[in-house]
Amino acid sequence: MKGLDYRWLEALDAVIAHGGFDKGAEALFITQSAVSQRIKQLEKWLAQPALVRESPPQPTAIGKKLLGLHRRVQLLEKELLPELATEGLSHAVPVSIATNADSLATWLLPALTPLMKAQALEISLLVDDESRSLNRLRSGEAVVAISAEPTPLHGCSAQFLGAMDYLCVCTPEFKARYFPEGLNADTVSRAPAVVFDRFDDMHTQFVYERFRLPAAGWRSHMVRSSEAFVKMAKLGVAYCLIPRLMIEDELQSGALIDLCPGDGITRHLYWHHFTTESGILAEMTQACLNHARQVLRSNTD
Repeated sequence: MKGLDYRWLEALDAVIAHGGFDKGAEALFITQSAVSQRIKQLEKWLAQPALVRESPPQPTAIGKKLLGLHRRVQLLEKELLPELATEGLSHAVPVSIATNADSLATWLLPALTPLMKAQALEISLLVDDESRSLNRLRSGEAVVAISAEPTPLHGCSAQFLGAMDYLCVCTPEFKARYFPEGLNADTVSRAPAVVFDRFDDMHTQFVYERFRLPAAGWRSHMVRSSEAFVKMAKLGVAYCLIPRLMIEDELQSGALIDLCPGDGITRHLYWHHFTTESGILAEMTQACLNHARQVLRSNTD
């Protein structure tokens, strides 16, 4: 049986990346019929569809895995080619990183800055909750993932980054209005909170463990931005769980107060990457590990 032809994967990637067969063909400088033929050959080889022919086309489950394979091969080529070329190449290596919003808002960009300034990296950030970010690595959308899951995927390594501590905070005025007697099941059920999205279970865990309130037993705003969490808390319209790293100045000035001293939430974060990485990818991993371990709490207690 004929082996996998990477021109088929190139065509699949182009169709998905550019949202259609015509635009995918333009990107590859070939005809639309040639792209269609390559994908048909791929699907014949697979004996199953590689994409769903809708607008725009979407990869099937096996299509996602093949896209991940193709992108990892491209990444390895871009790392290796400067070593093989006589005069070297100056192109940045594109890297897709699946990250939680709070890492992006705190330590991740400072860790990557030296490599981006050196034009060694061209990053694409896929923002997801730390409980789901590993799915981006599993599907092939990302080559690195920051996750709360300590167990690596097959062929990958997971290295401990550090512990991110979350405090339950609000303004003094908000506390006086909603929590004059402190937090209890009744006051928590009436005070507006902030959650990241419908999958965010951090606040749900917080109120259930302390007050046995169900997920539908309290009010909440839904805001997909770590920075907006801080803004809403400072505006006095909600209370919320925010990484200590983001609000140290506000805590020091008294603009925000810790509602539950010594009783916050902790998330342990891990850097998931392929064990075969080398060159600039290995440099990126080391830079991120070094920086995260400087700013995050280092123990796993």
